[in-house]
Amino acid sequence: MTTRTTRSWTVAAEAHDSPAATALWRAYYTEVSDRWYRLHEGRATDPAELERGIAAESGDDLAPPGGVLLVARYGGEPGGTAGVRLRTGGTGRVEGELKRVFVREELRGRGGGAALLAAAEEAARALGAVRLVLDTRHDLVEARALYARHGYVETEPHNDDVYAEHWFAKDL
Repeated sequence: MTTRTTRSWTVAAEAHDSPAATALWRAYYTEVSDRWYRLHEGRATDPAELERGIAAESGDDLAPPGGVLLVARYGGEPGGTAGVRLRTGGTGRVEGELKRVFVREELRGRGGGAALLAAAEEAARALGAVRLVLDTRHDLVEARALYARHGYVETEPHNDDVYAEHWFAKDL
């Protein structure tokens, strides 16, 4: 995959266990976990539970040959991620599943999400996917708006993830 560069963002494939990818995974997981607990239980995530959750998802499914993790850098500093992993869809077509789409809070509104989505779509095509699917939660309003702006449409559920409340797809 080639490196994709926008005005201030550079997005490139990186090992899912690199220091930058690991730090961004921690930031992503902390934010979505805290948002869920604050909404449903009025508290932040318990630190021990946070560590278990972070450790439970190795990211191995975002490694070649069946996946890729993209790291976006803003001004050279790690600012976001998007992962793609291959799966066989309900129609038997090869699909990419979008995972870990995240831009650090202080960098939001600067085009990082759009840069990551464009790079993820390119990576999915390179992996042989003809469609991208994803799931997200109701409280992740910004994410749902981003996907809709970039041509993703709400679909029927494609998984039974306990936290998934909205499912999207886009033909590539």
